[in-house]
Amino acid sequence: MNRRDFLKVAGSSAALSGMVSASDRPSPVDVSGGERPRSREASIQVRDGILYIDTPTQTAVMEKGILTSLRSKQTGEVFVRGVDLASIAALQLIYRGGEAVSVDERKFGTIQAHALSDHRAEVIFHSWDAEGVLSVAVEPETGDILVEPAAYSSRSGVLACRWNLAGLRSDLKLVAPFFQGVRLSLDDPLIKDSHWEWPSSWEAPLAILQADRGGFWVHTEDHRYRYKALHVGTAKDALRLGFDTQAYGPIDNNLSAGGIAWRINVFAKDWHEPAERYRQWLWRAYDLQTEQRRRARWISEVRFAVSWCPTDETILEALAQELDPKTVLLHIPNWRTDPYDENYPAYVASDKAKAFLQKGRAMGFRMMPHFNAIDMDPSHPAYAYVRDFQYRGIERHDLRGWSWYQGRGLGVPESNAARAANRDKKVMIKVHPGLSMWRSILGRAILDATRDVAVDAAFIDVTLVTHNLHNCFVEAVTPTEGMHKLIHHVATLGPGLVVAGEGLNEITMQGQSFAQAHLFKSWHQSINGLERTGGCDLNAFLFEGLCRTFGYANLGGRDADQELRMRMHLEHGAIPTVTIRSAKEILSPNGAVRQMLDRAKG
Repeated sequence: MNRRDFLKVAGSSAALSGMVSASDRPSPVDVSGGERPRSREASIQVRDGILYIDTPTQTAVMEKGILTSLRSKQTGEVFVRGVDLASIAALQLIYRGGEAVSVDERKFGTIQAHALSDHRAEVIFHSWDAEGVLSVAVEPETGDILVEPAAYSSRSGVLACRWNLAGLRSDLKLVAPFFQGVRLSLDDPLIKDSHWEWPSSWEAPLAILQADRGGFWVHTEDHRYRYKALHVGTAKDALRLGFDTQAYGPIDNNLSAGGIAWRINVFAKDWHEPAERYRQWLWRAYDLQTEQRRRARWISEVRFAVSWCPTDETILEALAQELDPKTVLLHIPNWRTDPYDENYPAYVASDKAKAFLQKGRAMGFRMMPHFNAIDMDPSHPAYAYVRDFQYRGIERHDLRGWSWYQGRGLGVPESNAARAANRDKKVMIKVHPGLSMWRSILGRAILDATRDVAVDAAFIDVTLVTHNLHNCFVEAVTPTEGMHKLIHHVATLGPGLVVAGEGLNEITMQGQSFAQAHLFKSWHQSINGLERTGGCDLNAFLFEGLCRTFGYANLGGRDADQELRMRMHLEHGAIPTVTIRSAKEILSPNGAVRQMLDRAKG
């Protein structure tokens, strides 16, 4: 069900109580939603160190900072219960390598709870290895419970503070924005004991726990690009989640983490209700109605996509026999005088590509030459201007990037000389997009190239790679905010470009009109169990009206696995997509390609 169908079905029911339609969203003066009338009561009472929480939608009990009960007033269902307090700590400090240090009372510590008002309380942790505070509040107008964890230690190297939520019902399924949306049992091997970083893999900070009848959700309303993560289960206990608030890099001398409030509430029907609630906030927070009005009209007309399209003019002729070219999106990787993934940011079209692009434009195809957002070749002269602003890993401080030679990934050379002398190994380093000079260099290269070949769209690779870094801040912005600025910079070049990128999350979708999506841990080869990740179009629901996805790789229908991959993309809400090598695969298509063509026609 897409968002439009959900709203049509939901109408003015209680599921959408307090929500506004897409056309009536308020302006983002106050991203918290502004002053809401306090028409419903809520309270927190502290008795014998235990918090008893009551809101218009739910009741909860918290002991030692751990939710031991969560019940929906809408359905009467209890979603959290049976927590073994001796086996879990509410708070943990996370160090390098995922080392978790509990902040609890087990080693001569104490945990105390204090009421601060009818709507607020604190849980104070004095531990052997750390100190912590868990701020708890209720919001009468929404019924939300807000939990804000923080902890610190005299031991440096703190990466994150984790708040653990345990005792989840075994029948709950996790609906989360991993790889465009999954709905999986908590003990499913695909997600058990897994870690998801925002925004590159946890594509919006939202976790929905769905039962057969309603469920509950946890999300944060953060618009300040603060890094966070979701840890799903452990090797011994699948029925728990860990919500991480990360410190910005560098973390070497860092002692503390905190500052994000996690909101909890229940819902009565299915996951579309909490997803719509989050979407409403997201659109207010970033004024996405204004962004939507900037989109080119032709974006909504696209009904078919070709990823990694060869520059073969017979393919254009074959596609035109099947489909209206104005409805076909072409991702074109090999169009430069340089080989693929070498000598970026040199973007000079080859004669063959120019002829292909000219013919495609004349026929009406929507054509996207392939650029790169942050990868560059260190043998390129522009490297001298940006080399001090390369991505460095937050734990090892190593240069981030890659190289490729004879089928092997080699990593980035840490020798300055080797880094600049191995173009044939396709060495690429990543430049922090917060650097204005990089955005200027890249922007002018893309502008000159798109003018030369007269296209109105550009695909910029690796826009999803914006994680926390050792050198997190450049010009006072993080890699994620820097990517947001870079995408908008490219989108406003010349008369304006339609921007596509790799991957899709709540930040990149704001400036991208198209995203080349990946399947669940199946970038080029499919994992066992990939079929279980279909059927959930969460990101398409959240981002509808701004960014549309198309498929990535091995979508030729040449075997059962490729057919599965094509179907999985559709189930995530993507445009029907194929990867072909020749015109023959369109003129005499196999069954899977035929299905994509027919779907595009329909």
